[in-house]
Parts: sequence; structure tokens; C-alpha cells
Amino acid sequence: MKKKIYIAGAGGMLGQAFHRIFKDDYEIKCTDKDVNESWLSFLDFRDFQNYKKDVEAFKPDYLFHLGAYTDLEFCELNADDTYLTNTTSVENAVFIANKLNIPLLYISTAGIFDGKKDFYDDWDEPNPLGHYARSKYMGERFVRENAKRFIICRAGWMMGGGPDKDKKFINKIIKQLNAGKRDLYIVNDKDGTPTYTVDFAKNVKLLVEKEYWGLYNMVCGGETSRMGVALELLKVLGLENQVRCHEVTSSYFENTYFAPRPPSERLVNKKLELRNLNIMQDWRIALREYINDYYTDFLTTEVQLPVKEEIIIS
Repeated sequence: MKKKIYIAGAGGMLGQAFHRIFKDDYEIKCTDKDVNESWLSFLDFRDFQNYKKDVEAFKPDYLFHLGAYTDLEFCELNADDTYLTNTTSVENAVFIANKLNIPLLYISTAGIFDGKKDFYDDWDEPNPLGHYARSKYMGERFVRENAKRFIICRAGWMMGGGPDKDKKFINKIIKQLNAGKRDLYIVNDKDGTPTYTVDFAKNVKLLVEKEYWGLYNMVCGGETSRMGVALELLKVLGLENQVRCHEVTSSYFENTYFAPRPPSERLVNKKLELRNLNIMQDWRIALREYINDYYTDFLTTEVQLPVKEEIIIS
């Protein structure tokens, strides 16, 4: 008999990957306040009573709490909504998991660090800079301090979900390329670690099956920057000779991307390595897999780049 997982906040890029990786080996129930897939049902996890009622009715063996606001500018402008969604809802999940005596999965982020170090391992002390980072870190702390059994996984620069769900860096660039733009302006002062959602879900599955509870950095291998990711993407798409990348500082985008961002969000999967459980691929391999899996229509269409136009990406 299959074990059961309740996955809350599964409507985004990460939820899509978890559905893909867990659906064959587990009985899963996926919910979100945005029902955008046939396998999703409605649940707003900010509503404690309905969250509790829905999870208890399903009688899961695990509770996965995935959803969060991740748009940093939105979070800076909507602090109360951000803490309600990213922090108090996590407290809801802890109360529910503890009552049912089941393990809880919570997703944290590399963004909780201040970027003063080049790299951060699992034991470095976070120092969040803005409301998004602070709301996620407070959720992480509540899980660590109150959940009976938990897995917390810190992700880096997320990539996954394809054209419909990817609201991050990769899809922003691809949408502009598809529109015929050939000049990219990329920041040169932000370092991080890409994290492929599918690989992330696979590594979470390994931890769950081994019952290795605790806090883990979980990012793809290799160090890079925003510029490095953009250049590698162009190489994967075969457009490196047709598109130019211009280096700019973050101040170039200060009106659009005004929320504070750490200069370095590079994580090291130290605990996964020590436990011999790190199956995260190098980010370049993962990027190629992502494009091949989710952007076949783009790759098979001849890209027209007739007009020199400037685009803004951060």
C-alpha cells in the first residue's frame, strides 16, 4: 500500500516537479489557491481551519508545504500579505503535522543570507535583508524550533516548470528572445546557484525515503553568476553568436527591481555531501535538461532576430 503525501501550495514550478517525481510511488493530494492543473484542488493554506480539515481528511503520512510569495518586489510592497502567506501559514503546517505526528517538508531559500560571504554552508547564520527573505527565514526558524520531525531544504535560483509556470530568470530571457530581441543587459554583481526543480524533488524524495530529517542546502553543483547563467543559456539554445550580453550593475534596474538582494546567494550542499546523499547535478547539465524537457517548441522553431532592441533582465 502506497504512503500518502499532502502537498500544499503545489500550483507553481516546484509543485509541478513534485507531482512529476512523487505521483507514481505515492498517493498524493495536491492543493493550491490557484487551481491551474487537473491534479490540483482548491485550498488556501493561510486559512488554518480549512487547511487543518483538508489535511486531516486525507490522512497523509507526510505534509509538504511548498507555496510562498517569491516576487521580492511584491513582498516589499505587501509586507502583511507576505508574512501571512510565507510565515504564519508555515506555522499552520507545523501545528497540523505535529497533531498528526507526521513529518513536515518546508522549502527555504538561499535569499535568507546577507551575501557578505562568497559561499554559505548549512550551518552559516542567516541574516535576511528584505521582507521576502525575512518571512522565509522566520518560517524556517519556526519549523526548526517547533516541528517534531521535519526536512527543510534551501533552494537557490530556481529554474523549472516551463513556459507556463517559470516566472524566474530563465523564462524571462527566453520570452524576450522569442520576441526577437538580441541585446541582453545582465547584472554582473549577483552570484548564486541555480536549482533545477526536478533534481530538487528527486533529492527530497531520497531524504524522505532515508528518513534523514533536518536542514539541508539543496542546490545544483557549480558556482556562477547571473551573467554566467545567461551565457550558458544562449549556448544551449545555439544563439551565442546572435545575441549580445552587456554587463550592467544592479543599479541599472533599480526602478524595476528595488527590493534588496544579497550580492552572493551561493550555497554549498555540505550536509548532503557528508551524508553521501547529494544527487544534485551540475547546473549546466540541469539547465540543458530543463530546456530539452520543457522548451521543445522553442527549440524547434526558427528564432528570428531581425531588430536590434534593448531588453531589461535581472
